[in-house]
Amino acid sequence: MTSRHDPTGVGDGPRPLVVLLHGLARRHTSMAKLAAHLRHAGWETWAKSYPSRSQPIEELAAQVTEWLLAAAGDRPLYAVTHSMGGIIVRHLRDPRLRWKRIVMLAPPNQGSTLAAGLIDNPFFGWFFGPAGRGLASLPPAWPLPPAPFAVIAGTRRFALHNPTSWTIGRRFSRDEANDGTVAVRETKLEGMSAFAEVDATHTWIMNDARVQMMSERFLRLGVLS
Repeated sequence: MTSRHDPTGVGDGPRPLVVLLHGLARRHTSMAKLAAHLRHAGWETWAKSYPSRSQPIEELAAQVTEWLLAAAGDRPLYAVTHSMGGIIVRHLRDPRLRWKRIVMLAPPNQGSTLAAGLIDNPFFGWFFGPAGRGLASLPPAWPLPPAPFAVIAGTRRFALHNPTSWTIGRRFSRDEANDGTVAVRETKLEGMSAFAEVDATHTWIMNDARVQMMSERFLRLGVLS
């Protein structure tokens, strides 16, 4: 569905496209409610499931780059990412992609403490694959996002619909602010234009009404509030 108006206010020229990138072991349908919110606000969105469990982060980013070059051409690109989707977008630096603004929801920008603690667990390696193992190490070589970006972190430590929060998420100490999967400190990144914390759990932070409104505001205006 394409809206008749351009929420960026640019007017003439190629219409902008919002790229929605899901997290590890998820599918593009996990971003469906956020996509509906953005379309209602006048944006056109693009989302596609990438094989997050079967390839390293760099290879996933290369595949997504090719998809976007084919789908977007020279259109201005915006993005809202969830979890590892934020790490993928940091690698989408092909100069042919015209990035404008990016919102990162609960991204493990500093790597994942939980993943690091499970790196030697055979089930973890089998289920989450090479990308999951990549999140377990400190990421000194990960590039910064290719456009001005905001980070929104969740702070709800426990939720029944977030299995991590009541299993391995219990490894966080009592004084460590986290969303049941990623610590707030792990989401922060040098150079971010804006940062916010919300009472939301990791798994479905993208469905939180406040998060949806803040995301759309940053895409449109470059501010979260």
